[in-house]
Amino acid sequence: MNSSPIGARRRRFVLESPIEEPDGFGGSLRRYVAGPLLWGAITPLGATERAGGGRADRRATHRIRLAYRDGVAPPMRLSAGPRRFAIRLAGDPDGRRRDLLCEVEELVEATSEPRP
Repeated sequence: MNSSPIGARRRRFVLESPIEEPDGFGGSLRRYVAGPLLWGAITPLGATERAGGGRADRRATHRIRLAYRDGVAPPMRLSAGPRRFAIRLAGDPDGRRRDLLCEVEELVEATSEPRP
């Protein structure tokens, strides 16, 4: 797989890492802490459908190509402005440590309209 030219990585992403904190009732709460700023390219792949709560939810899936960096894995996520992407899979496509391909699922806030 060929490396994409630097100019193709126009979108700015923030890598967010999860932090688990006790909720005071014996459980835990997950929040995300913003990490490094990364430049990448995003390609839509389609949508997945999940059943839950008596209805089917469609979620957009994408592939995000970044410059290679160690330690990127689920359950981290990427954000681009108001959009959030849960990382489902991250890997080096050719083993040369130049690119990092992330298969992601776009997260939609419960109060907002789903993206087409």
